Amino acid sequence: MIFFGFQDAIAQISNSSTTDITSQIIPGGSSSSFIVQDFAVIMIIAAAMLVITYKLKQPMIIGYIIAGMVIGPYTPPFSLIRNVETVNVFAELGIIMLLFVVGTEFPIAKLRSVGRTSMIIAVSETIGTLVTSFFVAQALQLSFFDSIFLALAMSITSTVVTVRILEELNMISDKSTTLLLAISIVEDIIAIAALGVIQTIAEQSVSGTGIEGDGLPILPIAVSIGIVAGFIGFVLVLGSKFIPGIIDKVGRTNDYALLLISILGLAFGLSFVANSLGLSVATGAFLGGVLVAESKSANVARVVTVPLRDVFAALFFISIGALMEVSLVPFFIVPALILILTSFASKLLIVTAILLKSRYDTVTSIRTGLGMASAKGELSLVVAKVGQETGSVSSAVFPIVGVVTIITTFMTPYVLRFGSRLRIMSSIHRPPSSTSTQSSSSSTKPSDNSKYNTDNGNEMKDDNDPS
Repeated sequence: MIFFGFQDAIAQISNSSTTDITSQIIPGGSSSSFIVQDFAVIMIIAAAMLVITYKLKQPMIIGYIIAGMVIGPYTPPFSLIRNVETVNVFAELGIIMLLFVVGTEFPIAKLRSVGRTSMIIAVSETIGTLVTSFFVAQALQLSFFDSIFLALAMSITSTVVTVRILEELNMISDKSTTLLLAISIVEDIIAIAALGVIQTIAEQSVSGTGIEGDGLPILPIAVSIGIVAGFIGFVLVLGSKFIPGIIDKVGRTNDYALLLISILGLAFGLSFVANSLGLSVATGAFLGGVLVAESKSANVARVVTVPLRDVFAALFFISIGALMEVSLVPFFIVPALILILTSFASKLLIVTAILLKSRYDTVTSIRTGLGMASAKGELSLVVAKVGQETGSVSSAVFPIVGVVTIITTFMTPYVLRFGSRLRIMSSIHRPPSSTSTQSSSSSTKPSDNSKYNTDNGNEMKDDNDPS
C-alpha cells in the first residue's frame, strides 16, 4: 500500500517545485521583514533538537534535519517561519561555507598522494553506484532528472559522519580508515565535477536550450564537461601559483579579521564565478578551499573559519528539513530503503572486490567496503538542494534524500561496529599457526596511502566536524 501511495505522491507533485512554496507563506511583508524572527526560530528549535539528539547519542545532523521539518512550511498546522526565501538564502550560504571548509582538507599534495588503487576504487564504485541507482530510481517511475540527481546523491559517502564514528570506535588509525579517506577524496572530487555537469544539463533542459527530442543531449554534455574541466583546471593551475602566496602575506600580518575576510572573499568570489558559468556554487567554494589549503596559513584559516562553518552548516541541514514535504515522507520510506540497499550492496561489493583483487587482506577489504557503503550526508543533501534550485526535480527528491540521510546516519555506527569486530572474530576462528603468517603478510603489504595517513590523518580528525 505504501508503495502505491508513493506512486500517487509522485503523480501529485510531478509538476510542482519546492520553490513555489514561497508565495504560499503568509502574504505581505518584504523578504527581509521577518528574517530576525525566522533566524531566532531556527536557532531555538535547532538547540532543542540538539539537546535531544545529544541525550540519545545520535549524530547532530539528524537533529538539524528534524528541527527543519518541525519549523518548515509543509508541517501542519502552520509554519513557524514567515518567509521560505530566508531558508533558501541560509541554505546557499551553508553550501558555500561547508564545501569551502571541506576543500581546505584537500591540498594538491594530498590529492597526489592518493594511490592508484584508491583512484580505481573511487571511480569504479562511484560510477557503478550511480548507474545502478539511476536504473532503480527509473524503475520506481521517477522522472529522468529526479533519478539522476538521486543517483548522484546515493553514490556519495558522507566522510564527515563516517570519520566521526570511526573516531569513537578508535579505528581512525586503522589501515581500512586510511583507504576509506583516500577513496573519499577522489569520490568527493568526482561528485562535485559531476554535479556541475548535471546541473548545467538540467538548467538547459528547463530553459529548453540544447535539448532536442528525447535522445541523449550529447552536445550539452560535452560543453558542460568542457566548462567544468576548464574551470577546475584554470583555478588549480593558475590559482595555485598566486593565491596561496597572497594568503600567506595576509597571514603574516597576524590580523585574524583580515585573514578571515580575505579567505571568505575568495570562497564567495569563486562561488560567484562558478555560478556565472552555470556551475554549482559548491564547485567554486570547494576549489577556494583547495587554494587556501595550498598556503602555509591553511591551519590558521581552518581555525578561523570553522565557527562560521558550524553555524552555516547547521543552517544548511535545517533548511533541507524545512523544505521537505513532511506529509509525503511516509510514502517515500520504502523507495528510500530500496535505494539504500542498492547503494549499500553496490559500494560494498565493488570496493571489497577491488581490494581483494589488489591483495589486501579480507578484514581490511570488508571494513573499507562497509565504511564506504554506510553513510549518506552533507554532499548528498547538497546535490538535492542544487537539483531543487535548477527547477528540474520534483518535491519528491528532498523527502527521499532526507529519509536516506536519517536512516543511514542512524545505522552507520552499527555497521562500522560490526566491521570493527571482524578481526576479533577472524582471530577466534583462525588456527594459531596462521596468525604470525597473516601478521607478517600484513606488515609487508605497503599501504596504498601511507603518506596520506602520516601527513593528514590527524588533520582530518580535527576538522571534519559536521555540526
